Amino acid sequence: MRPQILLFGDSITQQSFRSGGWGAAVADIYSRKVDVVLRGYGGYNTRWALFLLHHIFPLVSATPPVAVTIFFGANDAALLGGTGKKQHVPVNEYKENLRRIVQHIKNLSRNTLVVLLTPPPIDQQGRREFARSQYGDKASESPDRTNEVTGAYAEECVNLAKELGLPSINLWSKMQETEGWQKKFLSDGLHLTPEGNAVVSQEVIKIFDEAGFSDLPYDFPQHSEIDGENPEKAFLQQCAAV
Repeated sequence: MRPQILLFGDSITQQSFRSGGWGAAVADIYSRKVDVVLRGYGGYNTRWALFLLHHIFPLVSATPPVAVTIFFGANDAALLGGTGKKQHVPVNEYKENLRRIVQHIKNLSRNTLVVLLTPPPIDQQGRREFARSQYGDKASESPDRTNEVTGAYAEECVNLAKELGLPSINLWSKMQETEGWQKKFLSDGLHLTPEGNAVVSQEVIKIFDEAGFSDLPYDFPQHSEIDGENPEKAFLQQCAAV
C-alpha cells in the first residue's frame, strides 16, 4: 500500500483537485509514490472540523498518513456583522481548535508530518464585486471578511506552528508580496485562481521535499526496469507472487 498524504481544510482544499488546483499538483508530483487524499469541506470552520476528527483520523488506524496539511481560517475569520456570521470563530478559539486538530493527529502517529497553512489574504473589493454578480441589488453592502481581520488569524496560525515546532505556510503574507495579488491570486476575493493555487502547491511541495518525500520509492518498477522476456525479475522484491 502506498503512503498517504491527507489534505484537510475548507473549500480552498475542497476545490484543490480542480483543473489547476494545488492538490492536483501535489498528487501529480508524487504520483506512484504517495496517494494524496482529499478531505476538504466547503464553508467549514475549525469548530465544525473538530467533529470530523475521529472519522477522518481514526485512532485505531494501522496506516496513519505520512503527512497532513491543515488549511482552515478563511471561514473562522468571517465577520459577525456579515453574511458569513454563522461561520465566525473567535481568533483565540481558532488557535486552540487548530491545536486540538494537531494533537489528535499526533496522537495517531508522532511521525506524521503536519503542515499548517494560513488563510490567504482577502480582496474586499473583489468580494463586493462577487456578491453583486451573484445577488445584484440584493447583495449586502457589509463586508463578510476583511483583510486586516484575516491577517490576525494568519498570525495566530503561524504562532501556533512555532509553539508546536511545525512547518507553516503564511499565505496571507506570501501572496501580498506580489503586486496585483488581488486579481492575480484570488478569483472572487477569497478563493484561488490557478496562479494562487500554484503559490500553494509550490510552498507545500517545498516542505514535503525537504522532508524527503521526493526520495520515496515508486510503488512498482518503472517500465524501463522490466525485462520483456523475463519480467518477473523486476517484481521479485515488491511482489511476493506474480
